[in-house]
Amino acid sequence: MADIVVMRYDVHGMPVDQYVTALRERLPEWDIAVAETPETEREMIADATVLTGNDVSPELVDTADSLKLFAGTYAGYDHLPLSELADRDIALTTASGVHGPNVAENVVGSWLAFARGFFTARRHQRDHVWQSFHTDDFAGSRVCVVGLGEIGEAIVDRVQGFGVETVGVRYSPEKGGPTDEVYGFGEIHEAVTDTEYIGLACPLTDETRHLIDEEVFQTMHPEAVLTNVARGPVVDTDALVSALQRNHIDGAALDVTDPEPLPGDHPLWDFENVLITPHNAGHTPSYYERLADIVAENVQRAERTGEWDELRNQIEL
Repeated sequence: MADIVVMRYDVHGMPVDQYVTALRERLPEWDIAVAETPETEREMIADATVLTGNDVSPELVDTADSLKLFAGTYAGYDHLPLSELADRDIALTTASGVHGPNVAENVVGSWLAFARGFFTARRHQRDHVWQSFHTDDFAGSRVCVVGLGEIGEAIVDRVQGFGVETVGVRYSPEKGGPTDEVYGFGEIHEAVTDTEYIGLACPLTDETRHLIDEEVFQTMHPEAVLTNVARGPVVDTDALVSALQRNHIDGAALDVTDPEPLPGDHPLWDFENVLITPHNAGHTPSYYERLADIVAENVQRAERTGEWDELRNQIEL
């Protein structure tokens, strides 16, 4: 049986075999295999030391007698059976940081597209209209990044060259951060006031659910652009639709929605100042390479210390 079992589900449509190859290159002394069917999944997990994949059922966890680590292939972990993992003393790590560079590029790209009027240009091109239009400078703007984890920090790093003023929002503002100002989630109104570009990159928690609600939209500058690469429910969708209808904000770029997938008859599809991508900001051809770096680093650390603890991206259960 394999020491490391890779579950059969791909990420962003990329074959999971690429992940296996990347792991084998980094951990040549470990036996690594893919659980290609539900049956082999049940058989292989019983003796595996490490299981890695998008999700795992409580029933599978109950059969994992030798499992020491579940290495999640997503940055989020709220969908996992946390209590079952904790009860069996199985460490949990995530893919946090894998998305940082590409998601940050997605956010900054959306802001530049709005500032430079690319959506207007595309409509004119579609209609064969040669007509100049007004645009804005992104340089010198006030930018707010909600969530200062790996993705949030990557966003801030990439906008520094534009000479923007930066504002950060995080759970523990006393920790500071790479932005010019740092606020807590309870100070979201102060953070978004007079801010032209707002990027959401925070986890979904009780505190951040509907963090961006009707009152916050009313506080925002009418020329504000909201980009959400966090989780759909961080934004109150009905309040967003209302804000767009009332011109309370200039536009939105949504890589995540609530509900998700967005139903075909939802009004958000029809706003010309809304860009919707299908939870695609995390896509990068380097995904499995970056993920394998994290998993291999943790496996090698456990080999040295004899403990499956204090791992990179480990979640406290």
